[in-house]
Amino acid sequence: MIIQQLSNEIDIKRYLKNLGVDGGGVHILASKAKVHLVEIKALHVGAANILKQDALSVGADLAVPRGTVIAKEPKVNCLLIASTKALEVLAKKELAQPFGLKELAGKLKEITKIKKPQKTKIMGVINANDDSFFAGSRFQSSDAIKSIEKMIGEGADIIDIGAVSSRPNAPQVSKVEELFRLKPILDLIQEQKLYEKATFSIDSYEPEAIAYALESGFGIVNDITGLQNDAICRLAAEYKAEVVIMHMQGNPRTMQQNPSYSDVLNDIYSFFQERIEKAKSFGIDDIVLDVGIGFGKSLEHNLLLLKHLEHFLTLQKPLLVGASRKSMIDKIFPSEVEKRLAGTLALHLEAARRGASILRVHDVYEHVQALKVQEALLKV
Repeated sequence: MIIQQLSNEIDIKRYLKNLGVDGGGVHILASKAKVHLVEIKALHVGAANILKQDALSVGADLAVPRGTVIAKEPKVNCLLIASTKALEVLAKKELAQPFGLKELAGKLKEITKIKKPQKTKIMGVINANDDSFFAGSRFQSSDAIKSIEKMIGEGADIIDIGAVSSRPNAPQVSKVEELFRLKPILDLIQEQKLYEKATFSIDSYEPEAIAYALESGFGIVNDITGLQNDAICRLAAEYKAEVVIMHMQGNPRTMQQNPSYSDVLNDIYSFFQERIEKAKSFGIDDIVLDVGIGFGKSLEHNLLLLKHLEHFLTLQKPLLVGASRKSMIDKIFPSEVEKRLAGTLALHLEAARRGASILRVHDVYEHVQALKVQEALLKV
């Protein structure tokens, strides 16, 4: 007999198939192998007691505060610990229960349907300005084209181009100046039909710049204001462009002045729900969500968002993460921007593992290599 403890991050379906388990058994056993931790806040104490018993009956458990069984407090915070299979059964059981458990049932069902992306795409960053926080991403005209071609050759799926810095306390740039910076690069992209080699994204929240980019063959609108401007919604719908809805608290000049949330995960989740509905009302179908690392967030906020990125997968939209060389790395390990590649890779690999579909990066080759290695590890 040989006994070996395996990682719980193996490709469980592949492993079971190799073991010779029949088709139906693979699905059932795989759903039992994944353990979910579901935090439930302000749950009616009666609901907590019902859910506790129902959870135990299906092989799950509910962690509750002392005194819950005697209803010491009218509402409690709980932690549900359950496999995918147990959540599926609980979702059905709670539909018939009172105290708001029907609403919980719907959420549990959403969680069981979460699917992480099979591939994480790389979005390379090109800045057509001279004041972005990382000098290595700043390019002008023909130099930008060389860098774009280099990034595509290194494996970039998307090229994101902007001309206005969104770093904290960045100076304002006029619409005229933004378009002046962008136009030479966009013209060359269109002239050389580079949009046939990769998807291009315009990093802007000004309709004039976005319209010019979409006319030049761009397919994505990357809006740090999260579709605040209706004119951008109309443009995206007209050109059938994909949109990136990013969350930002405040604006680039104020966002890092003591950012605070009542609950950072819930607050941003609610923001996304609202903006998704707005996008849909304009006829926008392709939506990507960006939690906005460093945009009105403390170090703790950023870490929580990355660690619990799977929470946003229930919105059933691809997730983009852009932590490349950002100052949160400096707060963990003091370092200059030029020396933050290692920290960037650590953050981005975790984001990919947690369900990010797109990583916005300054260093394409290194990310492509790191993801390939991670992919090989997860397949074993």
